[in-house]
Amino acid sequence: MICRFCKAELTDVFMDLVNSPASNSFLNEEQLNEPETFYPLKVYTCSQCFLVQVDEYKKYEAIFDSNYAYFSSYSTSWLAHAKKYVDIMTERFGYNENSLVMEVASNDGYLLQYFLEKGIPVMGVEPTANTAEVAIGKGIRTIIEFFGVELANRLANHWDMKADLLLGNNVLAHVPGIGDFVAGMKILLADTGVITMEFPHVMQLVDNNQFDTIYHEHFSYLSFYTVKQIFESQGLEIFDVEEIPTHGGSLRIYAKHKEDSTKVVSENVSKLLEKEIAKGLNGLPYYDNFQRKALKIKLDLLSFLIEQKRAGKKVAAYGAAAKGNTMINFCGIKNDLIRFVADANPHKQGKYLPASHIPVVNEDYLKDQKPDYVIILPWNLMEEITHQLSYIKEWGGQFIIAIPQLQLI
Repeated sequence: MICRFCKAELTDVFMDLVNSPASNSFLNEEQLNEPETFYPLKVYTCSQCFLVQVDEYKKYEAIFDSNYAYFSSYSTSWLAHAKKYVDIMTERFGYNENSLVMEVASNDGYLLQYFLEKGIPVMGVEPTANTAEVAIGKGIRTIIEFFGVELANRLANHWDMKADLLLGNNVLAHVPGIGDFVAGMKILLADTGVITMEFPHVMQLVDNNQFDTIYHEHFSYLSFYTVKQIFESQGLEIFDVEEIPTHGGSLRIYAKHKEDSTKVVSENVSKLLEKEIAKGLNGLPYYDNFQRKALKIKLDLLSFLIEQKRAGKKVAAYGAAAKGNTMINFCGIKNDLIRFVADANPHKQGKYLPASHIPVVNEDYLKDQKPDYVIILPWNLMEEITHQLSYIKEWGGQFIIAIPQLQLI
């Protein structure tokens, strides 16, 4: 295996989660008696550019197919984040009816709908047909394809389309050909246009034991140190960066053409770079011992579940998120220890989690069953979920999270 950015040989293992199905490969009832395909989930750190990455064991096209289960609009906090972003970008850069905003991995139109409300022209690019169709139903022009140089050339040269704002939230980590992806953005960006990208910060993953954010859909785990190199390699310059709280701690970068002199490079760029270097993100020792930290969480969670099983307590979960499947499958948990997982997304309800075969149900089922404990699998939405399910305390129910360590809340 070679680094997907700098092509150096990869020999340093960051973490080995052994084998598991793709995290969003939910099963229907008929599939429970059929074999499941498990893929290796071993993550490496590049000793040259320090890109943390997993090999493309399951092909990109197979993961993001027409039955993709993740719809962004089912999280109220994520919708609020998207709306706030639109307000910030519009105020900062003055977008109007003469601008073009394009989003790569636009999902179900969760974000572009707010630009549309302001009368700002939009275009989405989304490879999963079922989510794209929802966006189209909202009046959002959407191209159902994977993004890269080939599509960017077609849009820029044949459709005469350039983006004043080109954005992507939680997509940079999802692309195996990260160089081709960034090169495509260079082609599609207007001369004085702005790129913004949001992605989970690998520094938060390491410092807060967020091993459950590792899954086959995430090909890369990104530091600012490495992303800056990737963008510069394609003639793009990062002129600002923000640390934001989404997904357990993310970065929002702002990029421009290197030759664009209309924007000043913020001191935030050098400050974050210095912060990462001071922590050691540009050296292999920082990434050592992560396996041991994850093992402690596994043992603590299994001990708790076994203790509750022996005591006759009922344990359920909330949020059939990809990170939850990573956690459950790494720990070897099945539906005898967690009875069910409730989720607001009707596209997941009635299905079963991969490997563990834990059934996904609606919230009414959780109210009816009155579990003693509810494990919040998408811990990054803890505040939203504990507020939404606050009624479990009426029957003495308690919430649990396992990241960054096991705790009752």
